[in-house]
Amino acid sequence: MTAAAMLAEFDDVAGWTADAVEALGERHAIPAACRGSASPAALAWLAEACELTAGAALLDVGAGAGGPAAWAAERFGVRPVLLERRPVACRAAARMFGLPVVTADAARIPLRTGSVDAAWCLGVLDTVPDEGAVLREVHRVLAPGAPLGLLVVVARGATGFAAPDGNRFPTQAELSASLDGAGFEPVEQIDRPGDAPLAWSRRAERVAAVVAARHRGDRAYRLAVRQSERLSRLFASGRLSMQLVHAVARPPS
Repeated sequence: MTAAAMLAEFDDVAGWTADAVEALGERHAIPAACRGSASPAALAWLAEACELTAGAALLDVGAGAGGPAAWAAERFGVRPVLLERRPVACRAAARMFGLPVVTADAARIPLRTGSVDAAWCLGVLDTVPDEGAVLREVHRVLAPGAPLGLLVVVARGATGFAAPDGNRFPTQAELSASLDGAGFEPVEQIDRPGDAPLAWSRRAERVAAVVAARHRGDRAYRLAVRQSERLSRLFASGRLSMQLVHAVARPPS
């Protein structure tokens, strides 16, 4: 069940999103490919916190359909490299944005040590079996002192609730320990800023409506909707919060 739900959420829907963007137009691509986590305000905070500059190599770890990386390339002129292990999501990102995509696991990044100027990892740490292993590998490929931007879903208080399939939400203490153990120095952390502007949200919603019209009868679509609804209930109950984190890579000891 877990594998099917995760594939539906991060693979099937990504491919359907790319199909819908082709029908509606490329202006819909970035909002649709950021749907579910990244808003313009959150991306802007991370980009400014990480001091992204034109020409910098930005590694997007668990890039999904590529919306946040494409946003950073468009707004800040970075050179993004997308790392994503779901093949359909990789193809969707390549179709919509034409950016370099590496199909690989985030715990085994096929890049040289110290070869990346900045990295971010958005909505990914709660979906991997070992967040520490991912953070250690990101630290390896980052240059010493390079920035890391995170969007992380954090559990508040007791964690004995039923998480959506394939998710494990760290507490704040666990997240801090994982960052420290991987060699990162936290700089600042905030609650995710508010909702996206209507112009952005409406484009994302148009794409979602096309996907629903075409695929609401598919089992994968129903699984993805169920995942989203369970997550929304946990946020509404106050058991989860979405955090933005800026950290820097300490030099190896």
